Amino acid sequence: MVVKKKTAKVEAVALDEEKLHQLIASLSVDGGEDGVGQVARTLQSCLELSEPVQQIQLIKKAGSQLEALSEEQSGGALDACLNTLALVYTSLQAKNPLRRAIASALGSVPVWLQEQSVNSLAACLSDCMSSSPSHQYPHVVDTVSACLDGFPLGERCINKLLLEVSQFLHKVLLEYLRQNSGLAGRHIAQAQLMHSCLAAVKTSMLVLQRSQDTLSAALQAQQAQRKLEDTLGVLLGCYIHILTDEEFIQSVQSTAGMAVVLLIRSVMGSGDEVASVVCSLLRSSAQGLDPAPQWLKQRCEGLCHGGRPPGVSLYLCHGALAMLSWKGALRGPQWEQLLLLVPNTLLDLDVSIKESSTAMVVARVLTLWSSAALETHLCPPSLQRSLSGGSELQRRLLEHIYSHWEHPLDGVRHQTRSLFRNLLVLHQHTNQTVSNPLEDSYIAELTHSLLGLEWHMRGKYGSLGCLVELYGAEHLLQIQPQLPARLLGLMGDQTLAPYASDLLERLFVSHKAQLASAKGAAAKTEDWMGSWHQTWVTPLLHVLCRARLDQTTYILDYFLPKLLRCSPSSLAHMVQALQDAPPCRTGHSGSRGALGALMTCLRAARAQGVIPSSEEGLWGGLVPLSLLQQALVHKHDQVRMDSLGLVCESHRSTEVLATHEMDLIRHFLPSNLNSQSAGVRQQTVSLLKKLLCRVKDSTQLLQKRLIQERDQEQRDRDQHTLHQYKEFLRWLCVTLLDVLLPGASFSKCLLSLHLLGLLAQLFTFTTGPDAFALGEVVTPAYAQNVLYCVASNFLEVKQLATVLLQQLPPSVVGLQEPERMRCVLQAALDLSTSTKPFDSVTAAHLLNLLLHQPDLSRALLHCARDQGLSFQLSPPPAQASQALILELNTLAVVQFLLRCLQSEVSKAESSLLQAAASFPLYGRAHCITAALQHLNTESLGRAEQWRRLVPELIAVCYRMSDVVSPVVQSSSPEGLIPMDTDTETSVGLQRILQEIQPRDTNDFFTSARELESNQEENHPQATHTPPLNTGGEGYRVTAQMVLVCCWRSMKEVAMLLGQLCQSLPLHYTNENAPTHPGLITQEQVEGVGLYFRQQLLQSRHRGAFELAYVGFVRLTDMLCRSGSQALQQLPARWLSEVLEEVKTSDPSSKLCATRRSAGIPFYIQALLSSEPKSSSCSLLKMTMRELIALAMPSADRNTDSSTVPQVHALNILRALYRDTRLGENIIPFVSDGMQAAVLGFTSPVWAVRNSSTLLFSTLITRIFGVKKGKDEHSKKNRMTGREFFTRFPALYPFLLNQLEEAAATVESNSGHVKLHPSLFLLLLVLSRLYPSPMDGSSSPLGLAPFLPFIMRCGRSAVYRTREMAARALVPFVLVTQVPSTVHSLLQELPREPGPKIQHNHIHGTLLQVLFLLRSFQTDSHRPLPAGSGIAEALLQCMWLASRQNSCVVTRGAFLDALVCLCRLKIGLLEDSEVGTLRQKTLLVLMASELVTSDSSSAAFGPGRIRYLLSLAQVALSASVEIPELWDSFELRTQLLAYLLRCPHYEVRELAVEGILRRLKEEEEEEKRRPRWLDETTLSNLTSLALHETHPQCLAKVLQVLSSCSELPWRDDAKVLSQKEVLLHLLTLTQNSAHSVELHCAALALASQLVVELVSSDPQGAGAVACLAQWGALVCSCCSVEQPEEVKLMAAEVLVNCASTLLTNPHLPLGLSTTVSLWKSLFVLLQDEDQEVRDSAADFASNVPAHLLTTDDAGVSVCPPAALNLGVELLCRLLALWGQVGAGVLALTQWLLGDEDGNEDGNDDDADDEASCLDEEDFLFEKGDLNLWAEPLQWVKLLHRHLGALILKLQQEPEAETAASDQVHLLRCQARAEALRSQRALDGLPALPQFSCPAEHGRLALRHHRAALALDALESLSSSS
Repeated sequence: MVVKKKTAKVEAVALDEEKLHQLIASLSVDGGEDGVGQVARTLQSCLELSEPVQQIQLIKKAGSQLEALSEEQSGGALDACLNTLALVYTSLQAKNPLRRAIASALGSVPVWLQEQSVNSLAACLSDCMSSSPSHQYPHVVDTVSACLDGFPLGERCINKLLLEVSQFLHKVLLEYLRQNSGLAGRHIAQAQLMHSCLAAVKTSMLVLQRSQDTLSAALQAQQAQRKLEDTLGVLLGCYIHILTDEEFIQSVQSTAGMAVVLLIRSVMGSGDEVASVVCSLLRSSAQGLDPAPQWLKQRCEGLCHGGRPPGVSLYLCHGALAMLSWKGALRGPQWEQLLLLVPNTLLDLDVSIKESSTAMVVARVLTLWSSAALETHLCPPSLQRSLSGGSELQRRLLEHIYSHWEHPLDGVRHQTRSLFRNLLVLHQHTNQTVSNPLEDSYIAELTHSLLGLEWHMRGKYGSLGCLVELYGAEHLLQIQPQLPARLLGLMGDQTLAPYASDLLERLFVSHKAQLASAKGAAAKTEDWMGSWHQTWVTPLLHVLCRARLDQTTYILDYFLPKLLRCSPSSLAHMVQALQDAPPCRTGHSGSRGALGALMTCLRAARAQGVIPSSEEGLWGGLVPLSLLQQALVHKHDQVRMDSLGLVCESHRSTEVLATHEMDLIRHFLPSNLNSQSAGVRQQTVSLLKKLLCRVKDSTQLLQKRLIQERDQEQRDRDQHTLHQYKEFLRWLCVTLLDVLLPGASFSKCLLSLHLLGLLAQLFTFTTGPDAFALGEVVTPAYAQNVLYCVASNFLEVKQLATVLLQQLPPSVVGLQEPERMRCVLQAALDLSTSTKPFDSVTAAHLLNLLLHQPDLSRALLHCARDQGLSFQLSPPPAQASQALILELNTLAVVQFLLRCLQSEVSKAESSLLQAAASFPLYGRAHCITAALQHLNTESLGRAEQWRRLVPELIAVCYRMSDVVSPVVQSSSPEGLIPMDTDTETSVGLQRILQEIQPRDTNDFFTSARELESNQEENHPQATHTPPLNTGGEGYRVTAQMVLVCCWRSMKEVAMLLGQLCQSLPLHYTNENAPTHPGLITQEQVEGVGLYFRQQLLQSRHRGAFELAYVGFVRLTDMLCRSGSQALQQLPARWLSEVLEEVKTSDPSSKLCATRRSAGIPFYIQALLSSEPKSSSCSLLKMTMRELIALAMPSADRNTDSSTVPQVHALNILRALYRDTRLGENIIPFVSDGMQAAVLGFTSPVWAVRNSSTLLFSTLITRIFGVKKGKDEHSKKNRMTGREFFTRFPALYPFLLNQLEEAAATVESNSGHVKLHPSLFLLLLVLSRLYPSPMDGSSSPLGLAPFLPFIMRCGRSAVYRTREMAARALVPFVLVTQVPSTVHSLLQELPREPGPKIQHNHIHGTLLQVLFLLRSFQTDSHRPLPAGSGIAEALLQCMWLASRQNSCVVTRGAFLDALVCLCRLKIGLLEDSEVGTLRQKTLLVLMASELVTSDSSSAAFGPGRIRYLLSLAQVALSASVEIPELWDSFELRTQLLAYLLRCPHYEVRELAVEGILRRLKEEEEEEKRRPRWLDETTLSNLTSLALHETHPQCLAKVLQVLSSCSELPWRDDAKVLSQKEVLLHLLTLTQNSAHSVELHCAALALASQLVVELVSSDPQGAGAVACLAQWGALVCSCCSVEQPEEVKLMAAEVLVNCASTLLTNPHLPLGLSTTVSLWKSLFVLLQDEDQEVRDSAADFASNVPAHLLTTDDAGVSVCPPAALNLGVELLCRLLALWGQVGAGVLALTQWLLGDEDGNEDGNDDDADDEASCLDEEDFLFEKGDLNLWAEPLQWVKLLHRHLGALILKLQQEPEAETAASDQVHLLRCQARAEALRSQRALDGLPALPQFSCPAEHGRLALRHHRAALALDALESLSSSS
């Protein structure tokens, strides 16, 4: 689509009448055919016209007439002409093309006339400037600016009036400064003023720039000099005022900064003096101002005082860079000084600024500086040294880059990267002698340190990209050859994928170019392309085939298209490599394998247009069709999506669909409509939309071609294609409509409706002579099914169905038939009073459908008559427009619902109970809100009627609220109402509800009264509730119903009031302005605001104020944007009132004081978030300042009552920090908030500590981001210390002081435990920081001062504090300092036992050592081992690990440190030192309690198990993990025996876990037993399996045994047979249901034994009785109620035994058990859990190939396809086993339903009734709903295959005779069921699909099952 460029709006000349007549009169020239007369007449006729385009043409004509004038023709009329043009020019609005035309006309006057033209224009402009009132200033400023915009005469005019223009501009700016002080709270007016102010400053700059010569001359001339100096001085004063006044927005201040520098330059020229003055301004010192003139110096001194805001320097730096010229050589030493001063000033600011927007400006200005530095040539050597890499300035700038490259603002990160690139280029410029990056030490060091950084730091990618750009990819690949694979591995992380793919693209493009240039132009591409493929394509294919699917999604999105764009020829290489790949190469179980990878590559290539289209034989050329069909029903979502993308996506939108493409969609759709994943549904819709767009576009092309084409053959082909399109689209329509049956799953309905919506949008459902006439396919039955989708419980389905119904042919939907319309309307009205909340949403959608029907008013009158409502309506006039019909119908529906609601509210006022049970009010209100949402309120035809309706709506809302608010505002609404429904308590229930009628006051809650038992006797008439049994119809009411009625009503009141305020036009009058007519008045809006205020500030219950909040947000949104000045100021007024109330709140305050301040934070949040983001945010700043002052602890606030304001303040702050809409504007206040939270912990009052905790947790999330994984200490949620303290500098001294204070309290010598309240918080924050290897040593915000205090915290007597201190220490130690720090910590440990030893100190120190060692292990660039002295220090303290140390906690900690050093990974010690340590550690182990079961030390006390586990870790390392390094081969079996026989289950469990981990690591292709698991160990394991009592430990033992096949089972000396073991395991499985892990492990091992038994003896296995027991057990594990893990294990078992048991030709388990197992498999394939279904679908790839067709063999398919395949396969197997007759009966039984179903009809009905009542009682407890399974589709599938099986049976009739009695029994059952379900269906109310959809669906399914079973049995009888 070609989008036209927006044209400027042309408006006619608008002058007042009098002036217009004067002008026309002045142009009336008598006679005179000369040129001037012609010009005058042209202008006259121009003024008389009112059509702007014609005026432009006449002005152009006048311009050409003026151009043709000669000097002789001048005269008075000419003055009038020029005056007219000038006057019209100055009167026109900005950007009017007419103004351009006049400028052009004046610009083309002959030379002799130019002076006269300038004078005319000057006179008019001067008149404008002197006589315009202040509201016209923006227009005059704009005119001045227009004169300087490409209009030479205008420029001369401004130069002529320079003094006057300057005076006018300073007058304008002074007026704006005055106005700004009085606009607080009026954001719209404030924003307009800022815009005008910005325009005035910019115009004044333009005047200074364009009048430079005139200005210089005037300043030197004596007479004008004084005046001009004064004017310029005042102008400079205005700029300075704007610069220093923080009320102005940044863009205005920034422009004022440029204006200051420009004015100084204009006055002083471009010499060294200017640089001197600007330097002084930046330094804020008056010393360098001497060269400036006296008047200028005085003004500048005002800027040099100490207290100016930090932003001033920033804006002046920007001005210096933007307004001074830096190109070429610098003009003197002061310029050099200025060039170096700017970055230093900015870097000093870096630490003091808080706002993110200011950080953005700093980043931008620094980049601007680096560009300016690059523009300067011929720098002196001293300057070159300052700018080259490695200099102090470059070091500081790099520090700035490292602190900001992770900044939350995109712009800051982008500027940081540009700055980094410019610094590299500067370095290149200053070091031109070195060209090879490896020889340049600075670049080599920078590259190494960047590559060594953690990959989660996003800034690293951009910086490496800059290095690639400037130095080439080979430079990086030489240093780190694994870089491509490393980056591809990161593509799985959504946050990093864009960065990684960007860097990859730079790398491979650069690498390709380097390879090509290195080989030279003569070399063939193939010579070097192989090497490029090896580097980039091979790792890509490896990842695509083997990685998990979720990790490769972004490779397809970001990386693959870029690679193919760079090298299209690589596709052939990829396809070849993938087709040659062995099929077993699948890698991870969730990976896409070679087939999936192939689809991914082809899809990306086709979307990029790299491969030819299908017309040129794509499928035949690169991929066989069968492969594509497999991929379209593949098990993995992404493989299916990629192959669908390959079919649908195309580079050309008009590419014709080939027949096989349509066939592929036919193959794809049935199995893929029911997808549970929202992402897959979204992709399916998006891809099929592309396909349908192709159909549409290519249809237009074909139709066009049919008209133009002469060749008959081509025409026939095109005609055939169109016919195929028609068939395909009709098939698609029918397929999608077919699935919308009752009982269809939510996901299938959703996808079908989405796709039908697309068809309606692209092709429309017409029935006329259209190309496709899709409307003909839609039958009334289909339309009914779409209508019944509106009753779905899923909102999205309702919405899509409603939209689709409006697009289907009306005749098919049939809503215009009076009877049908009345039926649907009645259903909607009934649903609007239903007690089920979602019914009211259905009602609203049905009403929305009816609103478009012209005859709705008649149906409404009919309903009103039936209900006895007095209700008048005027039907829409004949021939009324669609908009008018909609408006009148909406008005009628709203009035009708309002009347109903008014009468229901009246009844509710007398009995809330009756309302809750019979007509909860919320449904009606919801329908009114929904009806109003569809109305365009800006153009209403019946405004007067609407105006009368609004006050009624608002009044009924208030009444509703009054009725329900007592329940909702109670402190405990759930507890307010007894839950029982028996008669006694229901009387009590009524009395309570009577107590809280609206006429009672809220005192009921503040001084709650108890109901006395004797009240009943004394006051039998206490309740005025009408009798409950009215009209013989009793109702039951539960507490839940009352509560739901109240909550929902509250919600709907809020929504309706919000809707009214937001959507209805406002009726208001401003001062000196005409009234603006509307439907809702200012008073009504303010009243609604006060209602919300009361709800938010006084409700106690979260639900109530959360609901009110939603409506209030809509209201505050509207207040800011309303035209009414009074309403604009309301938020500011309400805010100051509530803050005042919070400040003074005490126990008597009306504000609700709960733990979290109830609705108060919501109220303030809504008011603040309505403030425009681009404004100066004055309300936010004022609120935050007040709240932080309140939140800080003070000495006079230590009692419970005096801390109420502090609690409120902390809670409000928490809400504001959490509010995403306040965005980055809240960041400047984070430091103060953190201080308040930490100090709040020291309060003696619980409420303050509680609120501080909540605030602290919110701030941690705000600073470090939402937790991105389960690992609490993941580096993704951490920050370098430098970045943290640069962004929050105030926290540096605060945290340091707090930590020092807290650390002083932890010394535990006294034996008393002292715990500083905020120590935990401090350590928590500090543990989130880490040093960057890029950190310089001299950073002013270094982390070194924290170290000693954190170390001291390790001495605490509290275990958790010691642990936290150890964790917090790690980030503060650079990786290079770890060895020395560990050594110094070890030096503190005592060398021998002694009486004064403090074990807390020892433990704290050891923990710190341990955490440091662990972090050192994981660090990617550890230094090489060098003599650190650690081994020696450890050996001196070995006594700590031995029995000489009486404390087992420190013994364990020391052993942990030893294990850490003795393991393989760490490179801290030399090999010889590690060897010695291992020897010593083994000695300790062999002498320990683990080996010598010494009774003397049996009573260890606390920490004993922890110590034994540490010993076990040593033993595991030596026996299982790395025995070859411990030289402990001979000890291996012995150590394992000690571990497995240890009396403590924790030790046994750890040992088995270690063995299991090692087994998984070395899993080989065939299940062979590893050599290190010798007979003794296995014997120990098997006896553990028989005797272990601890469930987790036993489960892991069984898992280990499952990994080893054909085990010798021993129980000590006794050898057990497989059958005995199997019996034991089956008993264990049945008895272990309490432990899911054990249950699964036992089942898996038992199943493995069964498979081994059957495999070894297929014939004799049937004799083993326990096989049937095993079969029953597996079947029970597949039932719906089992936990997911059990079902997964059952699926795995069934898949593994598919080839041995399920498809075995010998039927080893017997027919009954085998068929039961197949049925269990089908149950799992329809499970609601995706993972279970996917796991069960794997059976298809385990079935022997001879049983499947060639296409299906060995392929993973999706569950729906697997289900179909499974039933088909079972039928095939029944024939193979010769059991067709028995099989038919089994399948018919499945078809009819569960065989254990209830056979007694009466019981069944009773059950139904009971379930119906339960549903009423408990509105929300729905039990287990499987939203995925579709019993109806399953029944159809069974029936289809059963039919085929019966046909097969007809060929072998002898098999049938034996079963005839069973057939008869089944037929009787089926008939009875059909009759019973039909009777129940007939008994349902009208339109049961809406009134009781669940019940109707259940009965319809039963009826359908019975009908299909009867059909199958009939055909069976006929065959017999």
